[in-house]
Amino acid sequence: MDLESLQELGLSKGQIAVYGALLELGHGTLNSIQEKTGIERRNIYDILNKLIEKGFVTFIMEKGVKTFQCTHPAKIREEIEKKKKTLNQLTGQLPDITAIYNESKQKVQAEVFRGNEAIKALFEDMLTYKESYWIGGNSGVQKKSLKIWFKHWMERRVEKKHLLHDLVDYGSWLEGLEPGQIKKHKANYYKYCTLPKTLKSPMVVGIFGNKVAQILWHDQPFAFVLESEEIKDSFMRYFHYFWKEPWQQTTTFKKHPKK
Repeated sequence: MDLESLQELGLSKGQIAVYGALLELGHGTLNSIQEKTGIERRNIYDILNKLIEKGFVTFIMEKGVKTFQCTHPAKIREEIEKKKKTLNQLTGQLPDITAIYNESKQKVQAEVFRGNEAIKALFEDMLTYKESYWIGGNSGVQKKSLKIWFKHWMERRVEKKHLLHDLVDYGSWLEGLEPGQIKKHKANYYKYCTLPKTLKSPMVVGIFGNKVAQILWHDQPFAFVLESEEIKDSFMRYFHYFWKEPWQQTTTFKKHPKK
């Protein structure tokens, strides 16, 4: 049985392995637990002591030998309820934490996001705004490790009615949102336009709120984010300089096949 979720209750992988072995054995000695898990004897002893302290394991003495067994699974339920209570308290503190964060942050805030999970967090932040403006090579995400996740993100973006203004590299588009499909674009809260052919870039710039995110879609994606109203306004001037009406883009783009 996969008990990995017990990590959410503060158990280490070793503790989970020993707990799972005892659960299957019913009860066991150090020797039987070692045979079941393959963990070194001295490590098992330390792990058992931790599990006893946490209340997940108990023991009895039989003829001078300690025999260990799991406590009733109601202990897991008890720990889950404690976790819920703690998380609910933390949720209640979020407004105060946010207020302190907003008061203390610098006029120009800079952040670095590296790796898949960090980029996902950045895009979740983007969805808290009504719209975003993208400039450059956004189609790169469709060829990288986040392809499936990005598809689901786009679906949630539509559910939230988040409007995406997409100023893409010449000769590229997002899958399922090909140029010319104005009705489909409108239904998907999506607006499309292309940069001049000479401005192709592997990087995409995402603008939302007062944030400007410069994103590279490598196998390990990377983003550098600046939060500043002045910098955001500067990038928006670039955006509007190259943006054209959809009907103009549709007419022009038909002459150039997808690369």
